[in-house]
Amino acid sequence: MSAGQDGAATATDAVRRGRTLGVDVGRARVGLATADPDGLIATPVATLARDARRGRDVGELVAHALELDVVAVYVGLPVNLRGEHTPSTQDALDYARSVARALADAGHAVPVRLVDERLSTVSAQAGLRAAGRTVKDSRGVIDQAAAVAILQAAVDEQRRTGRWAGQDPEEIA
Repeated sequence: MSAGQDGAATATDAVRRGRTLGVDVGRARVGLATADPDGLIATPVATLARDARRGRDVGELVAHALELDVVAVYVGLPVNLRGEHTPSTQDALDYARSVARALADAGHAVPVRLVDERLSTVSAQAGLRAAGRTVKDSRGVIDQAAAVAILQAAVDEQRRTGRWAGQDPEEIA
């Protein structure tokens, strides 16, 4: 949450009630999840084919965000177990910034925040195995399940603290 010159939170930082969108960014696919307006439970939405050259996936994500009328977007930030940046960290940062620009261009500027996604894919795979599904047969669903894990952690923190979870992409070096 950013603060004004006097240290008070700015009006745009106020957590608003409404749907949120969770995003798991991968090299081949992007998983999406949404949470109910009270931020109680995250559910899967879609898996998008990643289109790094043309950005078609960002356009599809924005279409989902507009349809759901989201109040915030949480993008998973890949870090290692020590919390350090990984080779995928810059990709997630760039993606979050692209999403923020595309949402603003669509007239729907909302907070886009990066949240630690440590073990989200691992826990998604474990949950699918527990449900009797193999990883090989569930590739598209794994991305959605990872987005659910990312978003659930974010909305839990948001409810607990009364602030947007994670970090603004511009605050991360």
